[in-house]
Amino acid sequence: MLALLHTSPVHVPVFDALRDAGHPGLELRHHVDASLLERARRDGPGAVADSVAAVLGRAVAEGACAVLCTCSTIGGVAEAAAAGVGVPVLRVDRPMAAAAVAVGPRVLVLAALESTLAPTVALIEEEARRADRPVAVRTRLVEGAWPLFEAGDGAGYLRRVAEAADSVTGADVIVLAQASMAPAAESANARVPVLASPAPGLAAGAAAARQGRLSHSGPAVHTAE
Repeated sequence: MLALLHTSPVHVPVFDALRDAGHPGLELRHHVDASLLERARRDGPGAVADSVAAVLGRAVAEGACAVLCTCSTIGGVAEAAAAGVGVPVLRVDRPMAAAAVAVGPRVLVLAALESTLAPTVALIEEEARRADRPVAVRTRLVEGAWPLFEAGDGAGYLRRVAEAADSVTGADVIVLAQASMAPAAESANARVPVLASPAPGLAAGAAAARQGRLSHSGPAVHTAE
């Protein structure tokens, strides 16, 4: 079973649909806590470390073989807590960051929340070092997008993100920093690839859950015939 840590309930049907389309049979268990993002925005991601660790502990106690954190702001905090919970803990945006580095050195990060910018830039730079590739990361906050999201205007939110992507110049690839922005990648008409995190992130989580299940099952026992 793969547990998912969300900071908004809007992610639940998104990841359920991705599971149904690409990973049938994968059991998902969703843990939603919007207060984690609120506190991380107010006090910094480190302020929620203990709370994140507690959620991860509950997920493992319920049988999770791996945990996927879908919030980019606290993804690094979740990864750092992995050693204390005994199962793989992944951040949803890491596969996207690795893919962005592979496309080209000029990466433009779009975010609706300022708190997401620094963690995303750090992640992309980390993946660039890991791949031994040059990278120059620029960021842009999509002004006015987050209030639309908070007001429940999903269409307006995504339209604002897509418009921002379409206006980007001087980049090899555009990274959508938050999982909630993902549908804008399909509606955007940008000149360069627009990458989103949910699909590759879930694929990585599914692989980790399968590996974790195999590890917990122990070696096969062979009997003589």
